[in-house]
Amino acid sequence: MKRVQRTSPLSVLASAVIGIAVGVLIQVYLSSRGGAPLVPPISLAATLLVLAAVLVVLAVLLRRAVNRSSQRPVNPFHAVRLLAGARAGQFAGALFGGFGAGLAMQLLTRGVMAPTSTWVPMLLVAGAGAVLLICGVIAESLCRVPPDDPEAERTGGGPDSAPQQPSEHPA
Repeated sequence: MKRVQRTSPLSVLASAVIGIAVGVLIQVYLSSRGGAPLVPPISLAATLLVLAAVLVVLAVLLRRAVNRSSQRPVNPFHAVRLLAGARAGQFAGALFGGFGAGLAMQLLTRGVMAPTSTWVPMLLVAGAGAVLLICGVIAESLCRVPPDDPEAERTGGGPDSAPQQPSEHPA
């Protein structure tokens, strides 16, 4: 069985950079047209925080179920889905955090300071995205199942793996 790799920090960083670029480009476009800056709703930040909390709670419950393996076995599909959700949370947190930061960066570079009601929601989205990213990393680490046999983990084999013998008869 192949060991699952952790999410690459470089790919998460690339997602954050894409989010920043999109946020800056949207603000530049709107200001070049003479429009008002894009202000994300506060509910976006709240939704990101709720997603982060749900992700961590489910990961903690899965970790407890793995540690109490004597009772009921853990559904592997549940664990894989949660791992996929943790990874998606990392990318979504990086994108939304970068987007909020990009919106705010372009707005804060203007000569005239915008009112607080304009830039605070942008910073809240950036912060909530960072929280979702961190919770995704925590959830991914909680989803890692310890190997059944530590010796087999080091050698690359498992309890089900047997040495492959060459076949006497060609297929």
